[in-house]
Amino acid sequence: MRSPHHITAHPYPNPYEELGSLDDGPLAEFLVEEEDEAEAQDDPWAPPNHRRGSRRKRPGRLAGLPFAMKAVVALLVLAAFLTLADRWALLYAERRAADTLKNRLKLTAAPEVEISGFPFLTQLADERLDSVKVTVPDVAADRISLAQVTATATDVRLDTDGPTSVRGADVPRLQGDVLLSFADLNRELGASQVTFTGEGHDRVRARGTLPVAGHDLRLRAEARIVRNGDRGIATHIGGMRLEIGDLATYRPGARTSEGLHLSRRSVTRLAHETRKAKALLSVPAVVRRLGVPDPLVREALRNESKLTELVGTPRFLHQAMRLNLIDLALDHPRLLALLGFDPALLDALPRLTRPVLTDQLSLGFRLPEPPSGQVRLRDVRVEKDGIRVRLEGAGLAVGR
Repeated sequence: MRSPHHITAHPYPNPYEELGSLDDGPLAEFLVEEEDEAEAQDDPWAPPNHRRGSRRKRPGRLAGLPFAMKAVVALLVLAAFLTLADRWALLYAERRAADTLKNRLKLTAAPEVEISGFPFLTQLADERLDSVKVTVPDVAADRISLAQVTATATDVRLDTDGPTSVRGADVPRLQGDVLLSFADLNRELGASQVTFTGEGHDRVRARGTLPVAGHDLRLRAEARIVRNGDRGIATHIGGMRLEIGDLATYRPGARTSEGLHLSRRSVTRLAHETRKAKALLSVPAVVRRLGVPDPLVREALRNESKLTELVGTPRFLHQAMRLNLIDLALDHPRLLALLGFDPALLDALPRLTRPVLTDQLSLGFRLPEPPSGQVRLRDVRVEKDGIRVRLEGAGLAVGR
């Protein structure tokens, strides 16, 4: 028999003992967190403080940067301000220089002045400019206007009383070019409705109309552009002719090929215009100049078929075209009127001499002489937009 004091172990574990063994485990952490939250809930509530003094100061944007970086930023800001001041001083100087040149040179428009080199203030303090470019539009030159004069001066020496007072400048060297625009020529010489275009390296072609005694005559001419001395440009006009419809052509001059001559078409029509052909052959002076034998002339005046045969020969056509009608205008005005010429036109044409037409078509000009130093023109060339001439200068002074 078993003893009454003998206790048999319980087959199942005691749950309280298991709970006690877990006092250092996850449950304990959970219980501790709940206790902390409970203690926080027991603290008395207080309203938030919105006063400025209670705000926490934030560090500046540059507070976290090293000293070297701050110095670089400061230098960049200073350089930006100095550059801005230098550019402002440059623009002011360019504007003052443009106004001065306009007044001293008596220009109709202020030129465009561009001062090169950086920085400008150091050049001004040194009283020397590396390069100055001046562009002057619409420069009057004799009877025409130059579209543009562009010149670049280098190593300009300034005469100053300080950075804010510039009395003048010395220009040791100057280079540029002069443009005589065809568009300006067409506008300025447009009274005769003539258009100028480039043709080759040194030639200009003139085409248009010229009003003469109530008639618009077609004008054709060629001009060769040459340099005239060191400061001028001259034009040699050649091939001038005025076409009076398809009736005749007038070339000013006293040579055999010049004067007033019937056109080929006009002479060819004489073979079919019996009245005009007979009137022409009825003038002895004309017959002598044509070189037609008198027996052939008398036979042609009696027989129209013979007249048509004579007038249609190549020799007659050639001689008739060489006939200078200006010589016949005074002695035989009715003959010229029969051929279709207006007497007023015949009276005006002799006054259109070569010098008169040359003056109307002249593209020449001459640069004014500078107060000091010298300016020379070089390398005349004809381009698509006009006549361009290279410009050189030396020993010039401005503002003195």
